[in-house]
Amino acid sequence: MRAVPCGVRSAGVRTPGSDAPAASFGRSPYGTGARRASAAILAHVRVAIMTAGSRGDVAPYTGLGHGLARAGHEVTLVTHGRFEPLVAGSGVGFHALPVDPRAVLESPRGQGLHLSGSGAGKLFRAVRMARDVVGRMVGDVVAAARASDVLLLSPTMAPLGHAVAEGLRLPSMGVNLQPLAPTREFAPPMTGVRSWGPVGNRAAGHAVNLAVESIFAGEIRRLPAAHGVPRTATGPRTRERRGWPVFHGFSPRVVPRPGDWRDGLDITGYWWPYDREDRLPPDLLDFLDAGPPPVFVGLGSATVPDPERLSSEVVRALRAAGLRGVIQRGWSELRGGGGDMFTVGEVPHSLLFPRTAAVVHHAGAGTTAAGLRAGVPAVPVPIQFDGAFWASRLTALGVSPGAVPLRGLTAAGLETALRRATGTPSYGRRARQVAEELRAEDGVGPVLEAVNRLAG
Repeated sequence: MRAVPCGVRSAGVRTPGSDAPAASFGRSPYGTGARRASAAILAHVRVAIMTAGSRGDVAPYTGLGHGLARAGHEVTLVTHGRFEPLVAGSGVGFHALPVDPRAVLESPRGQGLHLSGSGAGKLFRAVRMARDVVGRMVGDVVAAARASDVLLLSPTMAPLGHAVAEGLRLPSMGVNLQPLAPTREFAPPMTGVRSWGPVGNRAAGHAVNLAVESIFAGEIRRLPAAHGVPRTATGPRTRERRGWPVFHGFSPRVVPRPGDWRDGLDITGYWWPYDREDRLPPDLLDFLDAGPPPVFVGLGSATVPDPERLSSEVVRALRAAGLRGVIQRGWSELRGGGGDMFTVGEVPHSLLFPRTAAVVHHAGAGTTAAGLRAGVPAVPVPIQFDGAFWASRLTALGVSPGAVPLRGLTAAGLETALRRATGTPSYGRRARQVAEELRAEDGVGPVLEAVNRLAG
């Protein structure tokens, strides 16, 4: 492992704040474990964190990267260009990938995801859609890897990133936001199914992973000729056989580690997104101060077929339940008007959610985590992929009365769930208890220790 002087910038990336001392990188939510690990650094390592997808597939890695940067490593986030503002002020560099995920989701093929009523059907459509665009990102992935000493790979980039790392003889690790390794204990989160039984669950886990691998198979075969990267043995079986390390950025209190997972699959605790803002917009603060805590409603980076109809149902449900609302536009373009509703764009969930009575969201991994961190009840509205999995975890934890499916959502159904979430004291008590437990965790520390071992 080669070491480079602290502050040297990787070729082809922008590194905001790279010349600033670590203490100036802004607020850090990480605990004593990360600070202890930082004291053990023996050399400076250039770390590339590679991910692709929606905002929820990116934001947690800004926090992970910020923790590594505070410890003295040079960190670059490699992802879609539209997410560059997320790292501003964090001390994390940025290398843009050319694909715009929102444009992909809003395309006719992206909107076709809503035609599938099952998680398996959505996954099949998503695989075909991703296969069409992945070739546009390969050159930047290779360039970013050549400027790095170690690659940290999200599941959406692991097949390609691992092949590149092996060809360039770089160490790599997985950094997952969902429990994707096959297990008998539950079905793959991306299928939207709770369980097919022990044998079926594990078989389905292997099948889903092979489907994701197929997205990149053609581009991996072209790596030697197109990008000068030698081809080596790769793939999920190779990674499993070699005990490839994978860290999972969620809490074991939310998803206990499956008993049949192999060694090297570790659950660390959450990687909280880096929030450079320390204050909500003044007009939103005025709204919050003008009455009782509102309910947050937002679907993040998910899209919906009929935003106007859904917005109307949401507002009707809130008013019928006697609740004020903060409605986040997101990629679904939700809106609400009137003095009891406030429509917002992107705001830090870490600042807004603690001031709400409950959060209604699409049950993506990141928003689910933000709601748990805030200690408020949840009403999940799963839309696709892992939403049903996280919704079931919220219900099992006792912080939610249950999911309200998007398909066929009505004001009456949402009103019932809102009344239960905000009117039953046990949900709030349990949410506050879980939040207190999460505050004791240090999700960045184990990843930092692994990077430090490479540096030594």
